[in-house]
Amino acid sequence: MIEITKPKDLARLRSFTLASQGLLQAQPFGRGLAGAQKAIQHLGYVQIDTISVVERAHHHVLHSRVPGFKPDMMNQMLVERDIFEYWSHAAAFLPMEDYRFSLPYKHAIKGGQTHWYKTPDQKLMKALLARIRLDGPLRSRDIEAGKTKRGGWWDLKPAKKALEQLYMQGDLMVCDRTGFQKQYDLTERVLPSHINTQVPSVKELAEHLLEQQLRCHGVVNLKGLIYLRRNKELRNTMKALLSDKLAQGDLEQMQVCVTNSDTAEYFIEAGGLDSRLSRLNNKLTILSPFDNAVIQRDRLKDLFQYNYQIECYVPEAKRQYGYFSLPLLFRGEFIGRMDCKAHRKTRHLEIKFLHFEEHDFDEDLLMAALVEAVDKFRFFQECDSVSLGRVEPEYLGEGLQWALKNFE
Repeated sequence: MIEITKPKDLARLRSFTLASQGLLQAQPFGRGLAGAQKAIQHLGYVQIDTISVVERAHHHVLHSRVPGFKPDMMNQMLVERDIFEYWSHAAAFLPMEDYRFSLPYKHAIKGGQTHWYKTPDQKLMKALLARIRLDGPLRSRDIEAGKTKRGGWWDLKPAKKALEQLYMQGDLMVCDRTGFQKQYDLTERVLPSHINTQVPSVKELAEHLLEQQLRCHGVVNLKGLIYLRRNKELRNTMKALLSDKLAQGDLEQMQVCVTNSDTAEYFIEAGGLDSRLSRLNNKLTILSPFDNAVIQRDRLKDLFQYNYQIECYVPEAKRQYGYFSLPLLFRGEFIGRMDCKAHRKTRHLEIKFLHFEEHDFDEDLLMAALVEAVDKFRFFQECDSVSLGRVEPEYLGEGLQWALKNFE
């Protein structure tokens, strides 16, 4: 049993997990398109998000790790069949080589063991498949316009549901995207011929999830391994797999001190903490609320003592930090959050609220790192200028106001 109680041990554990995420190294996966491909393979998925107050989460995640990444590279990977779109714990882009591990959920939906829609319109689904087989890929906007290439022949809401049901149960795949307008085609025409389509057993799925999460998180726990997967058989299989790996000496168990009286249980590959780690640098990273490193909020609180909640789903009067506050990572710690909005018509990035946690960093160093990060972030947002609203603590605001005005 490894006990993580001392500050230096916790700091090393944090560095280990962040390095596993590719958030400490300068170019952990390389640059540009090739780097983006390697990043998704390593992370296992990138969550798709519809909120657009700043550049969307699936682009932001790769921007945080891959120098030279451009948002249009995501669709290029989709079109070139390096990745596919489906459900992970949420809508996501996943490595095409992992396609077979999406099959248990697809088959459960198609067989009625679980439901996407409780009463799918089988007649309409059959007609949609026949039309796509005959006419080729169907754009989601053809549905939204109430027409297909051969003219209008369906009602909007039932047709969209039928199309989504076919996609979720695996008969269709997304073959192209224009923004959030998807184009669907038959799975048999989208899926590369070399991809393994054998349905994995529950044990194989558990082994895949364990390997993936150890690779991209470094340390894991049972809740995180089956995150938002409400499958009792998978949970029991994963629990047994962890016990077997511990008995075989492949994994070690850790007790992480969360508070003076509380500990949390995690697992790590044997000898993992003995590996050589990247040295911490003075780079500050602005992360998406849906970033792989922060999406498991309980884990984030356990390992980093960072209590984070996205507040776009919280009534405005009850928000503490803002509609879409972005976590700020500096020298292995989450040191604050930044609520902002990209005004695309005026090419202006508005920082509505900037909040810093209590910290013991050199503030001149931290402020310089933040200014550099915001400068890069506004280019990513295609913004020419930046404004700063409220800052907490207030005394940090004046110097930042002056520094950010130099971007105009």
